[in-house]
Amino acid sequence: MATIAVYSLKGGVGKTTLSTSLAWCAAAGGSARRTLLWDLDPQAAASWLLGAADPGRDDAQSIFTRAVEADSLVRATQIPNLSVLPADRSLRALDRLFHELDKRKRLAKLTERLGRSWDRIILDCPPGLTDTADQAVRAATLIIVPVIPSPLARRAFHDVAHHLREAHGRVAPMLPVFNMVDRRRKLHLAALAEHPDWPVVPSASLFETMTANPPLSGPFPSESAAAQAIAALWRGIERRLG
Repeated sequence: MATIAVYSLKGGVGKTTLSTSLAWCAAAGGSARRTLLWDLDPQAAASWLLGAADPGRDDAQSIFTRAVEADSLVRATQIPNLSVLPADRSLRALDRLFHELDKRKRLAKLTERLGRSWDRIILDCPPGLTDTADQAVRAATLIIVPVIPSPLARRAFHDVAHHLREAHGRVAPMLPVFNMVDRRRKLHLAALAEHPDWPVVPSASLFETMTANPPLSGPFPSESAAAQAIAALWRGIERRLG
């Protein structure tokens, strides 16, 4: 089992679309991994995309107090081999709960237990330098950081890397990914030239269309450059994990 945290300091960088797409690739690709997407963002966007949002239930936080078993909240999706552990508004107070529990590896231990049933666990983390983010970092085998190719976004990535090393010392490998790239923009091209080894995922109307018509289902799409880039990114992640 491997745990991949998709994390960003800033919102609006395509974090949820990327984490959902990577989970889709993991489950529906040639490797066909048993995949769990754990939605830790109280906005519950990933849960909504996968058809698992339930406004009537607010028990996602109960997993961390162990009042509810995580397995009992897992829901299957319309994508074979992909399930989701949905978020809800109770996660708005998760940072405070982690602070009160003072258990720095609670999330890591929970993912370890879930790993008995899943090959890949992908964490869709809330943005910001939070207690939840710190928990996800401790649980992660690999940290994916989506970055918009702009000076401010690249600066935010370096701030994140510095913070994690200062706070945790040794952390899981970090993989920055240029996301929502528009090659018609000079700033984007300059950023890509500055970091030619970072994976690149172009912007695409395909993903906007998919997110407008949940739940996601079927095989991962392959007809756009963005879909092909994400599939290639996942293959690279699998090589790293292997």
